[in-house]
Amino acid sequence: MNRRPSKPYHLALLFAALADRTRLRLLNLMDGKEVCVCYFVEILRQSQPKISRHLAYLRRAGIVAARREGKWMHYKIVPPEDNGAAQILRETLTALRDEREMQADRSRLDRVCCEPKKIGGLDGAPLPALFLSSKLVR
Repeated sequence: MNRRPSKPYHLALLFAALADRTRLRLLNLMDGKEVCVCYFVEILRQSQPKISRHLAYLRRAGIVAARREGKWMHYKIVPPEDNGAAQILRETLTALRDEREMQADRSRLDRVCCEPKKIGGLDGAPLPALFLSSKLVR
């Protein structure tokens, strides 16, 4: 069977995506979950356009995918096909779990999405969906 070589992965793009604190916080919140953009705005206390710009950057780097459900946009991490890049992403996510700010963000996400009374304008917002990606799970 003839297989075309896959497009080479540009590590510089991955490192540039990982070089911003807001993007790291977004990745941390998506670690193992698909999350609606409305939760990012609530948790990170930043404007929706700013969050969307950072999410677009992560999408261009090939490590985040988006899907629309009605009026809601959902985002999740997708591992790069390149083994080295996927390992860098896995190690980055593992390191983020040990940082206090990242732990606080995850706690806020759990509180916001699991409280009976939603904070802000999140009534009716879809809850983050858990997913397992075989490429990210060891």
